[in-house]
Amino acid sequence: MTATAADPTTAESRTPQQVWQRVRGLLLAVLILVVAGVALAAVRTGGQHGRLDPRSADPYGSRAVAELLKDRGVSVDVVTTLDEATAAADPGTTLLVTGPNMLTAHQQRLLHIATSGSAGRTVLVSPAGPSVARLAPGARPEAHGPVTARAPRCALPAARVAGSADMGGVHYGTDERDATACYPDGGLASLLVLPEQGTETGDTVLLGSPDILHNDRLDQQGNASLALQLLGSRPHLVWYLPSLDDPSAAGGRDGGTDRRDGTGGEEGGESDFVGLIPQGWLWGTLQLALAAVLAAIWRGRRFGPLVTEQLPVAVRASESTEGRARLYRKSDARDHAAAALRSATRIRISSVLGMSARDADSPAALLPAVAARLGTPGSDPGVLLFGPAPADDAALVLLTDQLDALEREIRTS
Repeated sequence: MTATAADPTTAESRTPQQVWQRVRGLLLAVLILVVAGVALAAVRTGGQHGRLDPRSADPYGSRAVAELLKDRGVSVDVVTTLDEATAAADPGTTLLVTGPNMLTAHQQRLLHIATSGSAGRTVLVSPAGPSVARLAPGARPEAHGPVTARAPRCALPAARVAGSADMGGVHYGTDERDATACYPDGGLASLLVLPEQGTETGDTVLLGSPDILHNDRLDQQGNASLALQLLGSRPHLVWYLPSLDDPSAAGGRDGGTDRRDGTGGEEGGESDFVGLIPQGWLWGTLQLALAAVLAAIWRGRRFGPLVTEQLPVAVRASESTEGRARLYRKSDARDHAAAALRSATRIRISSVLGMSARDADSPAALLPAVAARLGTPGSDPGVLLFGPAPADDAALVLLTDQLDALEREIRTS
């Protein structure tokens, strides 16, 4: 056997062109991800602060209604902690809570205590679950509905002046006689006003959907009129944007009775892990997952049909047979060796008898043909061709000799 020179185009020595062809797809995917990330970051930067933020000019911000309130002489203060919100509660203040479900049960109880006797107005945006019972006793969330233009159908002056508005979301029910239910859907209110007990002017407003406060919805229906009247009834508006880093959220832990509810607020010691992950990280994880799928599809592509290749060296059949026999002997696989010998003998015998190779493994087809060819054989062909595995090496050698004798007898008969 002579050694041949290494092919310069093998995997061990690829040319720069071959390397570039293999990695260019991956580099292109990485480049697209980088460009998309930079573009997304550039688009999202600017004066955006988040949903219902009075400083945000994006479609889901509330800068438009805040500016209109300021033009009407209403002072607007943005607070992010519970202490700031409760300290501002008084008869001349409207407290807007944009995320009541984000508050822990302890925070909700403190907020209700501070606002229940303030004689001011408290506006809760889309409270749901246990938050309603803590912040607005007497009301209960019953269902959810689509946000669409609805007629007020109530005696609330602000609703009657505004007319139809985009209302929906959480629908509320109540047994309070003095409550005012507006913009109903199926007998349930999407705007509910509960007067405070013991005060003449104080009340709590449950707003089932925040849509009338969004910049992109303010000029539709009577949204602007309703928003201005609900938030501008007092000379001072406190815009409360709850935050996860509020120190008051750490108080009131009483052995797991303060756990987040299903709407995003806390109702116990356990926090919703997904709710604590910033939105950007979720989008980044989705992009990485998509990139991984595309990379798997790219790397798993078919390279085309198999190509025959001439072997560098020819191996004699006897050497291959001897090597397999040694493997069988090393692993004591007499059953596999006997099965291979019997199968090869049956195939050769079937060809001599004019039978198909498919019938070679069928005792019902092969044995009658063998018996008809031999007449009265010296040994049982069924045991030789389809019998059990030999018990030892000597029995295997004996089986080999008997199969050879049977095959010679069939060929010469």
